[in-house]
Amino acid sequence: MELFVEKLLGFMMVLTRISAFFLLLPVFGWKSIPVRAKAGMIVLIAIFFSMITRPPLDAKQASVLKAIMLIANEATYGLALGSIVAVLFSAVKLCGQIIEREMGLTMAEILDPLTGESTMPLAGLLEMIFIVLFFSANGHHLFLLIISRSYDTFPPGSIPTVSVLVGGITEAGSALLMAGLRLAAPMLATFLVFLVVLAVLARIVPEMNILFISLPLRVGLGLLMMVIFLPLISGFTGELANWMSKLLPL
Repeated sequence: MELFVEKLLGFMMVLTRISAFFLLLPVFGWKSIPVRAKAGMIVLIAIFFSMITRPPLDAKQASVLKAIMLIANEATYGLALGSIVAVLFSAVKLCGQIIEREMGLTMAEILDPLTGESTMPLAGLLEMIFIVLFFSANGHHLFLLIISRSYDTFPPGSIPTVSVLVGGITEAGSALLMAGLRLAAPMLATFLVFLVVLAVLARIVPEMNILFISLPLRVGLGLLMMVIFLPLISGFTGELANWMSKLLPL
């Protein structure tokens, strides 16, 4: 009986950390994915990791309050790790939003059927392309590696190191801004040159309606630059793994 309680508590702790981690991950947290499929996948992964982790305490020392505290600690770890990964994944979406503002498409919002939230079409397209490239490069193996390494750094039953977890999330936010701006930098430079050309035309030909002419040109230039921009997204898939290894508290 005591052995059963130990195994059950250990499994619940592993299940809690993995569930909290996958709850915030992109793709796995989409509403379009059936809940049964997500639950089955999480349970299978939890069974595997529960077989290679030791129970946190003896059944004789277990109490209801202590078990609740241990499960809460695991939820804290899982949510912190998932938040860092989700923030880093948002770099491509942030880049798309910056580009759409430069193209004058800030009002072109659509309902994303995958997440159930309103999003900009170009940002959603870039995010989908990036996710396809990421998983085609076996990026899902990186998620399993993060979970595995988290048990080496934060064994089951350990007290959450809040400063380390908060520091990782803060650094991930800084990395999000830097990566998003760097990815959008070629587009920003192109539109800056484009605005200078329009300003010169406005001085040379004052009777020209610059606003009327610039709107279709901005959209066309943005779409043209998007085709040139796509290889940078492919290169960012490998860079994302490096960011995760640096920022995750593992």
